[in-house]
Amino acid sequence: MQIQNLFERDIFRPINGVVKADQLDDSSVWQELDEFVVTKELDQHFRKFFSHYCDAIKHENDPDVSGRIGVWVSGFFGSGKSHFIKVLSYLLRNRTHTHNGQSKKAVEFFESKIQDAMLFGDIKRAVASNTDVILFNIDSKAGPMAGRDAILAVFLRVLNEMQGYSGDYPHIAHLERYLESKGKLERFNDAFRDATGSEWTKERDAYHFHRDDVVKALTATLNLGTESAEKWIDGAEGSFALTIENFCKWVKEYLDSKGPDHRLIFLVDEVGQFIGTDSHLMLNLQTITEELGTFCGGRAWIVVTSQEDIDSVVGEMKQSKANDFSKIQGRFRSRLSLSSANVDEVIQARLLAKRPEVVDELQILFKEKGDILKNQLTFINCGMTLKPYKDAEDFAKAYPFAPYQFQLVQKIFEAVRRVGATGLHLSRGERSTLDAFQSAAKMVALQEVGILVPLYRFYPSIESFLDTAIKKTIDQAQDNGSLEHPFDTDLLKVLFLIRYVEEIKSNVDNLVTLCMEEIDADRLALRGKIEVSLGRLEKETLIKRSGDVYYFLTNEERDI
Repeated sequence: MQIQNLFERDIFRPINGVVKADQLDDSSVWQELDEFVVTKELDQHFRKFFSHYCDAIKHENDPDVSGRIGVWVSGFFGSGKSHFIKVLSYLLRNRTHTHNGQSKKAVEFFESKIQDAMLFGDIKRAVASNTDVILFNIDSKAGPMAGRDAILAVFLRVLNEMQGYSGDYPHIAHLERYLESKGKLERFNDAFRDATGSEWTKERDAYHFHRDDVVKALTATLNLGTESAEKWIDGAEGSFALTIENFCKWVKEYLDSKGPDHRLIFLVDEVGQFIGTDSHLMLNLQTITEELGTFCGGRAWIVVTSQEDIDSVVGEMKQSKANDFSKIQGRFRSRLSLSSANVDEVIQARLLAKRPEVVDELQILFKEKGDILKNQLTFINCGMTLKPYKDAEDFAKAYPFAPYQFQLVQKIFEAVRRVGATGLHLSRGERSTLDAFQSAAKMVALQEVGILVPLYRFYPSIESFLDTAIKKTIDQAQDNGSLEHPFDTDLLKVLFLIRYVEEIKSNVDNLVTLCMEEIDADRLALRGKIEVSLGRLEKETLIKRSGDVYYFLTNEERDI
């Protein structure tokens, strides 16, 4: 049987391995909700979040509750932060989603995913209230404004856009907000249309080119004199006051206009990277969260994601700044740290779920080959436990991958990103662990059962994001007539992938395990092949040896 025929779902289907805040088409939303896996870890995070959220609903205007409207979601690359808050946004909105003739409310997708009836009851209570959700990547929404008000400017922008006001020009949005509060926004739109023949919403970003028409529309709408309207349009941008107090006041006015039970949640992706080590931005976020809690009495929430947990971010700032960040830690008392401890659970459920009729066959295969696999998948001098197959059931769930790969591939991606061997795209999560496993599975899809996926199959999933110094070394090796292809190049890829993972040593025994392609492979013969290949790579100065450990060399290191 071919590998591709083992799986419940088509291995070649498009999977949203990377979740983007602005990707909201029906097909993507349905897939994200349908295939979302509530792991043991995520079950605890949902429990914690909805416990605090339901408390806020129950004890509205309680000062203690209003001080807990901040949630800090942390986790390293590929841990699923963006996916978590996006699914949270679907749940809190609880809209009806339709795909291929089926319709479901967001919460209905979780009836079979949440085993605890009390937790599911909390979720249903939480989503029963009217809630507006604003989900955005802060970097993509940030405008040219720099300095301490950069975060506030983004928050105001997304609020304005959600209300239908101008996002690019806050002073124009302020005019629209004022006109709507007076019940005259529609009249202004009509007056502008009469003057120009165009809709105001289409032309407002170019309002400078329609100055006289805006003046006419304002005078007609507000019974202003022409001089007063001209004075406003010419001085509006300079006189606009961007303050946290005004922002919070506008949020409260919006919530009050929607009724006492209405809520607004800002879900902000990658705020940690946006802040960096800028203490002013961190204090800006602190004050926004604090004031929003005070003004809105627990009806407006802020949920942010960051590569680092809040204590690490604050600790790093304290070393270089004298500011006291104890308040910001208090504002984000709900802290959810995604460790990806159950990444294997997610990949096995979304990608590797097997057809019922092949599970028994795979388990029989393990009973026949289990002892061989135990000897094949061994490591020497490792600083972490690289798991073998536990039993036949574990083999059926993970095959054609080995259990250690779920942990090791994550370590590799994080280590490569940390040392700067990739561009910013990888550090921003443009490739996920799920995506890497699907890419590797596609490469072996047409092979027969009995193969294993070697580590070098994961290299293509990050190849396009590598710095030139790394990629050029491997590309040039493929054109090197002194090497035997493709094995020498594949071995070079393995040496690169594990180079920055301190816990695993690139000795020959470990390289044999990492390059294993068949369950019945002759380990001794593969060892000999690798030793000869290492000799060729060393001769070409593509690698160096230190004792019994081999290291990948970049072009720059070879020149040195």
